[in-house]
Amino acid sequence: MTLAAPGDGVFEQAGFDVRLDWGERGMANLAPRCGVLVVVDVLSFSTAVDVAVGRGASVLPLRWRDARAAEAAARAGAVLASRQRGAGWSLSPESLSTLETRTLLALPSPNGATLCSLAAGSSATVLVGCPRNAAAVAGAAAAWRAGRPVGVIAAGERWPDDTPRPAVEDLLGAGSIVSALRAVEPLIDVSAEAEVAATAFESYAGALGTVLAESVSGRELRAAGFGADLELAGCHDVSHAVPVLRDGVLRGG
Repeated sequence: MTLAAPGDGVFEQAGFDVRLDWGERGMANLAPRCGVLVVVDVLSFSTAVDVAVGRGASVLPLRWRDARAAEAAARAGAVLASRQRGAGWSLSPESLSTLETRTLLALPSPNGATLCSLAAGSSATVLVGCPRNAAAVAGAAAAWRAGRPVGVIAAGERWPDDTPRPAVEDLLGAGSIVSALRAVEPLIDVSAEAEVAATAFESYAGALGTVLAESVSGRELRAAGFGADLELAGCHDVSHAVPVLRDGVLRGG
């Protein structure tokens, strides 16, 4: 049921310094009004980007996994990540633990990379966050928001028919960013959506790895033999990397 009229600020969570929404529609709602946007796609784009940037590499986010990805990688002089986990460097965070410093990796992802592409057209500073680098990203967001709101965008996942589905890992990942922002700015005004995510994260922070492993996405990864990716994603504040989107490329801030 929709009661709000377009432009009245309801869907933009007007009046709050920290806002949270989901997916492409949520990005469209918040991007024009925020000074900083934080893309959260825990399993696995955000975690993979954190690992890559933490090793001194850069990431070219690509929304496609077809011939267009190869063409974009070639134009940028980037190494194209494999479409398949377990076949060299890929969307698997564990595979990027051997990524060489100064590598430019073209990384296709239908969720996190797509959100980065959408956010690139806004005036906001675009960051990529997850529980691993929550405190570092929150500190940068607080420093760079210049009095404007911070929009935290949880990517969510996809059903087999490519329609969006909620994802508990991104609720908790977004909550980790909001919780860290409140630690940096205790008096910051947080929307109800962001508050719920932060409360969920704070409730499960001590069991984050277990919750991720038992989530639908986590069980899917475990069944495919990628438990190591879950271990990396389940770490909290172990990274100081702040991936910032500049000229279409994610680099350390």
